[in-house]
Amino acid sequence: MLRIGMLTSGGDCQALNAAMRGVVKAIHNKRDDVEIYGFQDGYKGFIYSDFKILESKDFSGILTDGGTILGTSRQPFKLMRVLDENGLDKVEEMKRTYYRLHLDCVVILGGNGTHKTANLLREEGLNVVTLPKTIDNDLWGTDMTFGFQSAVDIATDTIDKIHTTATSHGRVFIVEVMGHKVGWVTLHAGIAGGADVILLPEIPYDIDSIVKAINRRTKHGKKFTILAVAEGAISKEDAALSKKERKAKKEKNTYPSVAYEIADRIGSRTDKEIRITVPGHTQRGGSPCAYDRVLATRLGAEAAAMILDQDYGKMVAVKNQEITRMKLEDVAGKLKYVDPDSSIIKEAKLMGISFGDD
Repeated sequence: MLRIGMLTSGGDCQALNAAMRGVVKAIHNKRDDVEIYGFQDGYKGFIYSDFKILESKDFSGILTDGGTILGTSRQPFKLMRVLDENGLDKVEEMKRTYYRLHLDCVVILGGNGTHKTANLLREEGLNVVTLPKTIDNDLWGTDMTFGFQSAVDIATDTIDKIHTTATSHGRVFIVEVMGHKVGWVTLHAGIAGGADVILLPEIPYDIDSIVKAINRRTKHGKKFTILAVAEGAISKEDAALSKKERKAKKEKNTYPSVAYEIADRIGSRTDKEIRITVPGHTQRGGSPCAYDRVLATRLGAEAAAMILDQDYGKMVAVKNQEITRMKLEDVAGKLKYVDPDSSIIKEAKLMGISFGDD
């Protein structure tokens, strides 16, 4: 009997169900003696042994469903070694669950924090296989994560719809896109949606440069300007502060989010009407796009192959459009940032898009 644990951890996104379906269908295509233990709400279910045994039919009809049939939760890596309110060691409890159920491996779908915990479990001797899930596309070791393209499509659709009202009223519109530490979604949605200014966490902005871009468009007869702003966008002034200084400043900040601060600063320098749109968690929701369905299915099938090969301690990854395997210790704890000197940034600037840095 092959006993497989499975959980989805961290923020939800499109194609989680498609990826799990890929794993289970590929496994059952090769073996009949399989038991799938689905842990509820991420690592929480693994810690407290909250699970249900799933059959192959439970994974039918979920290819197009958003969210996750297992539920998910955030369990910060930095708290994994901190005892819970009942004095339980979370890592030891997960190991206890693993061995009590006689699992052969655990399939873990998640992002950066999830992978740090998965690597910790590998170091503790558990057989682990992981899949790269995050709308941010910031996992080191893979060119693409599932959920990213679906989020880009939603953010792009938002910018598309803003275009008509922006042109009608001649306003400055700021669309705040998800992305605290990296700007992949904002970058791609900004280019795809025809944004005039794109602000990323990796490229600190100068507010005067943004105003200059707006005024330049006005001079050329363009009555409106659209800014695609990552929620983690940072000014050059704040980027120059120490981490402690930034934290202190943030605690005093009265703006709901970065978009409102930027709007206020633009408003004090221009006579433009400014509006803010925050699509928020809609970027995580809905049915996965066709690209993500294909990607998640391929990653799931390869994860199944890894289990059948007993090739554990690795993440399924995409390299040069091919599915491959990466060692967890080479992936965990690393973020894939947008390179300010990358060709996509240079090409966007050639199109006249401002990144607020000139």
